Order: sequence, then C-alpha cells, then structure tokens
Amino acid sequence: MQHPFTPDTFLSAIALAYRNTDLIADEIMPRSPVDKYDFAWTKYDIAERFTIPSTLVGRKSRPNQIDYKTTEEKSSVEDYGLDSPVPQADIDNAKSNYNPLAHAAEATTDLILLDREVRVANMVFNPENYTTSNQKILSGSTQWSNDSSSPLTDISHALDSMIVRANVLVLGNDVASRLCQHPKVVRAFNGSTGEDGIVPIEFLREILRLEQIYIGTSWVNMIKPGKEPVLQRVWGNHASLLYINKKATTQSGVTWGLTAQFGDRVSGTIPEPNMGLRGGQMVRVGESVKEICVAKHAGYFFQDAIA
Repeated sequence: MQHPFTPDTFLSAIALAYRNTDLIADEIMPRSPVDKYDFAWTKYDIAERFTIPSTLVGRKSRPNQIDYKTTEEKSSVEDYGLDSPVPQADIDNAKSNYNPLAHAAEATTDLILLDREVRVANMVFNPENYTTSNQKILSGSTQWSNDSSSPLTDISHALDSMIVRANVLVLGNDVASRLCQHPKVVRAFNGSTGEDGIVPIEFLREILRLEQIYIGTSWVNMIKPGKEPVLQRVWGNHASLLYINKKATTQSGVTWGLTAQFGDRVSGTIPEPNMGLRGGQMVRVGESVKEICVAKHAGYFFQDAIA
C-alpha cells in the first residue's frame, strides 16, 4: 500500500536526535516499544506479593503452589504530529549553511516534545494516579514555602510509608527553589550553624537516599496563537515521589509509569503546490505514543507543596 506521507531519512534523523535538555518527560515515563497500535500492558496485584501462604511441607506432601495473577489491560497508542510549511522561495534562497527544511523539522520536534512534557506533567501531578493513602494536600503552615513546615520530615515519612519505595523525586521549578532555601533544609546542610543560603540539590538526593531528583523547568504558552503570550511553568507547585524502573516494559516490571511507543519519531516532507507562487514543502513531524500509569502504589503525591 502506498502512503501519501513517506518519512525522510535525513529529517527523521534530526527529529530522533533532537533533545531539549529542559524537558524531563522521557526520564519520568521512559519509552517502551510496542509492535502494534493496539497493545496490552500488565497490571500487578500488590496483595499477592505480601500475602504469605503456608510454606510448611509435610514429609510426603507437596509444597503449596503459588499462581501469580496479573491483569491484562488494553490500550492503544495515539498519533501526535504537526506540519510546518516551508515555501519553495525560502528553500531556493537559503544561505549555504542554513537548511530551512532541517530547521522546520527541529523546531516542530521541539513543540511535539513540549506537548508531551505537558501531558506527562499533568499525569504526574494528578492525584487520580496515586492511591488515596499515598497522597497529601499541604496547606498553610504545612506548605514548604512556610518556614515552620518540615519538608525533609514530610518526604522521609512518605518514603517510609511506601510499599514500593520511590527512587526519584519530581519537583516543579519553584518548589525546588523554595525547598533548597528552606531554613530547616539549610540548617541540616550547614550542621545547625545557619539558616540562610541555598542547598545543592545533590545534598537533598543523598540525604533522602534517592537515585535522582528531576526538576521541571520548562515553560508553555497557555494563550491561543495570535494573542499576547502568557507563559507559565509546565510543572506546577507540586512534588511527587516515584519508583521508576527504566527496564520495565508493557509486559513485565513494576514501575509507576511508562510510555508505550509504536515505531520511531518520524519526519518528512509533503509537496504543497498551492503554497505561494512557486509552491513549497510541508514538513511533518510526529510520533505514536501512549503514556500509562502502571502502578499507583509506586508513587506518592504532595499537592500544593508551596503556596
């Protein structure tokens, strides 16, 4: 079957290689390849891992058998893509060191990835993706922007309460800034000699025994095109503790969340004869993915961590 859109090797390589270092979605919900648009993923029963059957074996009896049950959930990847028009005049008159098609592919990829960042942030900072016992709403004096609060104690108690202990902490940018300047955190870093200063994020990672702390620093314009832009942080004033297993797939491995991906990110051109006097090329970039929360009990959510 002939498709009207054929990916271009060069432009696809640009789309695949492009990385915006401000984005953290791929670290928090790693990509796991699937063979088809429709796929199944494994949901685990947490109770069976902590319910102990009789292990005593009689002299002539057979040991008890354990049948590990899993639930197979059905889902489908979704297509996310954008087109960027490039007039033929721009291509013909481009400087030798500038490729308008490559630039369009890179800029469009940036928007595709920013859109994914927003989706992942909305999932991570959504109380629906956590068990009721693994979330806490902070307010007033308990918020980490209040000097009388105890953020290290809050996080430590949350980690101790998790059946699957988190290995990463996800913070909105403003939350990270306030946390690193909190008087009690600064005092813990200085050895009770002072409350002023900024604590290195690495200190928090070490004292909390985490593998990584991810800080969401990216911005997004929430106003429709054509109007004065209003930028806001993609990652809000919240914090999440997550267990992320980067080796997990849709079929095996416990992790808070992952991303099913069908094929690679693609890019190519579609001739557009009605673009200007001489026509042009429509640069298309897209990918087929689905973000999934696999194990709600593998996360802990602090809502409204700061005011």
